[in-house]
Amino acid sequence: MGLDRRRTIAVRTPAEFDVRVLGVDPGLGCTGYGLVEGHGGRLRIREAGAIRSQAKAELPERLAQIHDAIAEVLEEFQPHALALEELYSEYDFPRTALLMAHARGAICLAAAKQKIPVWGFPPSEVKNAIVGHGRASKEQVQDMVQRLFKLPQRPTPNDVADALAIAVTGVYRADSAGSMNGGGKNGSHT
Repeated sequence: MGLDRRRTIAVRTPAEFDVRVLGVDPGLGCTGYGLVEGHGGRLRIREAGAIRSQAKAELPERLAQIHDAIAEVLEEFQPHALALEELYSEYDFPRTALLMAHARGAICLAAAKQKIPVWGFPPSEVKNAIVGHGRASKEQVQDMVQRLFKLPQRPTPNDVADALAIAVTGVYRADSAGSMNGGGKNGSHT
């Protein structure tokens, strides 16, 4: 099918963490993903990378590629939730927003097929969780992700850093809700 899933960060150690959230920054050309685990205020990246669909393929084929790659990650790691940034209504480029919505649909379908809850976060909530204020720039978010995980450089492509920020927001929500079996599923759903 021409699937291109590139792992940029991978940790293969026994899982001792309570919460596993897959953050996804959807895009038709490049979808960033990051699996973050949390335990007692500690965070670690289990895996992160980017999924690239074939640029010359038709839209349905590209969506199938994104769906299949996310389904593969979900199957391999069985996260407690999948976290996505919510769409917002003020887009300078409506076509880009529409394509992102298609990608989000393919991602949500992959999660629904595996009965994994999907949590949606407004961009301001992700920025607030990572930087401390909802109007932070993308660069500030990426710098904080780098610092938070003590990475030698910002994760690349930028979609990966964004996905990790979304996953961290999900872990924080799960932690503040108590446990994954209780309040963690009460968040907003996409």
